[in-house]
Amino acid sequence: MSETKELKAREKQALTSPAEQTQPGPVFTPAVDIFETETALTLLADMPGVASEDLVIDLRDDVITITGQVKPFENKDESDVLVEFDVGRFHRQFSLSEAIDQRRIEAKLADGVLRLTLPKAEKAVPRKITVAAS
Repeated sequence: MSETKELKAREKQALTSPAEQTQPGPVFTPAVDIFETETALTLLADMPGVASEDLVIDLRDDVITITGQVKPFENKDESDVLVEFDVGRFHRQFSLSEAIDQRRIEAKLADGVLRLTLPKAEKAVPRKITVAAS
């Protein structure tokens, strides 16, 4: 799979932030699909168990960061019998180029799937030029 120039997955980096190490629990990388049209990129991130109030999308210095918290499903009066679904955090970052209109990015979360719509800047959208006859 080739990545477009407008959106690139941030390469895997060693954990350097001490604040990151103070948060208990595993960190998951959500699986992502990216689709492109002439006017936008659509990013779908699989984040099962993340509620909209536990999802943070941060855009800073041309990097979009997606972080979601998965909380335990059992109630306080329930005890675990079998647990196959891990709780923890989802985290993923992408670098955006100037071809993305960052002011118009939209996000929707439904059925455990985050849909980010990344509209292309007007200068990046292809257009046809009409040729006038002389």
